[in-house]
Amino acid sequence: MSINESAADLPTRRTCGAMDVHRRLLTESESYRIARSEIENQSIELEPLQSIAARGPVRIPVVVHVVSTTAAQNISDAQIESQIAVLNKDFRATNDDIDTVPPVFEHLIGDAGIEFFLADTDPDGRPSNGITRTATEVDSFDQNDGVKSAETGGGADPWPTQRYLNIWVCALGGGLLGYAQFPGGPVATDGVVITHTAFGTTGTARAPFNLGRTATHEIGHYLNLFHIWGDDGTGCRGSDEVADTPNQGGQNVGMPRFPHISCGNGPHGDLFMDYMDYTDDAGMVMFTRGQGARMGACLDGVRKALWTGRAASPAVSALVAPGAAGRWRHSFEEDHDGVRVYRPVGFDFPRARGRGGIEFRPDGSFVDWAIGRGDADEPREGTWVPADDDGRLEVTTAAGDTRTVRVVRFDEDRLELDVGDAS
Repeated sequence: MSINESAADLPTRRTCGAMDVHRRLLTESESYRIARSEIENQSIELEPLQSIAARGPVRIPVVVHVVSTTAAQNISDAQIESQIAVLNKDFRATNDDIDTVPPVFEHLIGDAGIEFFLADTDPDGRPSNGITRTATEVDSFDQNDGVKSAETGGGADPWPTQRYLNIWVCALGGGLLGYAQFPGGPVATDGVVITHTAFGTTGTARAPFNLGRTATHEIGHYLNLFHIWGDDGTGCRGSDEVADTPNQGGQNVGMPRFPHISCGNGPHGDLFMDYMDYTDDAGMVMFTRGQGARMGACLDGVRKALWTGRAASPAVSALVAPGAAGRWRHSFEEDHDGVRVYRPVGFDFPRARGRGGIEFRPDGSFVDWAIGRGDADEPREGTWVPADDDGRLEVTTAAGDTRTVRVVRFDEDRLELDVGDAS
């Protein structure tokens, strides 16, 4: 711990910024509002189909971006590895302290069937240890995503967020332990941020947040879990959209004693030992079966490319190389034989109302420029991965809908796509 990071500055009560980010995006972004609605509908469809026995565990590649302004904040590889070890136990229900769950709740314990590993290759296919290190002049960050941008925020740019779980470790201010972006948000800021004193179990990790549970909690949000009390204050009317978690009146902090009753949920009370409550690290030890199914639905839906994605093939790389990537407008007058024709934005198009477009980016993100109100362009973000070596791309929208697109022709001034039956 550095001279500037005294014990008095360390958080003593859990604070999470995920809902602040969620509400901000709901206010600012129509595409996020639409995506969130579609993702919830998709969760309802996919949750009953979840089966770890049939699918096997999902393995998620992780890149940890260490952003530091002091030597202490430049945490060690060992501290990072200790966090990955915690995640692999917590998301498989093999953590040593799971036996502290009261017997009346033991039947709720769920193995989410999710495992994590530090990425062994970078976005260009080169060997990697899954860790990046960036020196910054920013003393502390907040939940406004500055740490996720080298150019505008003094942080580190993400690796392609549809292929890696990006985790930024830095100094967070205002007592903030961490935050995550729910699925459906902007591609460029997707991921999880954790303050370095609440990351892992060694090094700069400090009690009562030194058991790695802040990352467990925030990755829960990243995989579409809400706080267990439903984020309605103490109103008892909020919902975390999970059927097997008891109704609860607000967050529990510190180390509650069982039972803690609220919202008339006696005799057993709150499931305060759940990872999505607000207790100290030592107080949270489990996900429920329902939470595991909801995360599984997320991984089979909007985040499917995260664990099924493949490195870009040469044919597809040519399409989205930096010199070729960009925004293309639909030249629908030239469509033929079920093939859509696109021209660069600066092309001299015939006069027409409402001309949508498409955009592939080198980082694997994708934007469908739809025609909105008043013929205004409306961006709908998503991601792409190669489907094969024959110029086919698998495009996934922010809501998790997937379609295969075949590149028929690509020239400097003409892009032709066979989109099948897509509208």
